[in-house]
Amino acid sequence: MPVNADDYTLILGELKDIRRAGLTRLRTLRLPVLERAAAARAPDGAIEELLRSAVSRLDEGNLRTAAAYTLGLAQGTRDWPAADRRRRSAEIYGVSTERFRKDQEVMVLGQVAEAIARTTETPGTPTGQIAATHRLFSASVGSHSHTINVHVHPVDMLRDIDAVVSPTNVFLALPEPYKSSISASLRRAGAVQAATGEVLTDQIQDELRTWAAQHGALGRPVAPGTVTPTSAGTLAGQGIRRIYHAAIAVPRSGTNDYDVLPADITRAAARSLALLAEERHHFDPPLRSVCFPLLGAGRGGLPYEISIGALWAAVEADLARGAEWDIHFVVRNPAAAAILEQLPARIRPESALPTTRRTGSL
Repeated sequence: MPVNADDYTLILGELKDIRRAGLTRLRTLRLPVLERAAAARAPDGAIEELLRSAVSRLDEGNLRTAAAYTLGLAQGTRDWPAADRRRRSAEIYGVSTERFRKDQEVMVLGQVAEAIARTTETPGTPTGQIAATHRLFSASVGSHSHTINVHVHPVDMLRDIDAVVSPTNVFLALPEPYKSSISASLRRAGAVQAATGEVLTDQIQDELRTWAAQHGALGRPVAPGTVTPTSAGTLAGQGIRRIYHAAIAVPRSGTNDYDVLPADITRAAARSLALLAEERHHFDPPLRSVCFPLLGAGRGGLPYEISIGALWAAVEADLARGAEWDIHFVVRNPAAAAILEQLPARIRPESALPTTRRTGSL
């Protein structure tokens, strides 16, 4: 029986139990409503994956980040004591621990409960059913059919993918780790952090700066479509081995705006696949899987269809040449996943893809 909005109070109570006990003691808790919700997603559905799905559907920023820390879903926090998780969440909101307990924590857990209880936004999904966070579909390229994997959750929750592509600007300047963009999330998740959340070693940022220095690009722009490889830092613990930083955003001098050309997205995707081939046999086992976010479709402002078309042009060309990559996409909401699943029929010609100017940072 699917979960519906009437279960909200019971869900909230079970979430509070999880907050107190932590994920490491999840199996010791009696969570009948969440178990039913997880089963609605898949016969062997796991409660932890249900929680990750619900948190991924919250608004980006303080709300989503605090929810991840509160429930122990943030990288490296699953074994933190409840008090430490609460303290870190309070810091995110800039309030005292006691104030957070009485106010923001109630709101955060309530939002997670609503995300679990409410109807999914995916078209065609029965009322009250929880949307799957991992989907598969087949795309024909030439005479071959390839399985494409779609992940509907935050990028830092990826597991066991060899290389993750991360958007950046042509100056290879990463956003601050407390921000909510893809590149900020990967930077934060790949860093070594103290129990309080303080960054001790900013490994991905450090490696990116080293690459720029070695290639004469410190403080200077690289060509749009350039892809810079780094390790995944502590994300290696999740089975992520490489981060490919794709320079697709060109800042406009004297403004906070930048331009994103779909043609540059295609070049960056093609270069990412070429880099995967170059590095493949330097690892044991060899690299095989790669995950693309919808480059340019976040703060870049491109419609999902245009970003997908620009990415697929490179992926399809590589697969047509006989490459046997394990292709993944990661998106933040079911609407984007639904468009992806209609590949390749929805792909638009590159000549029709416009330039987009946006304000902010990737």
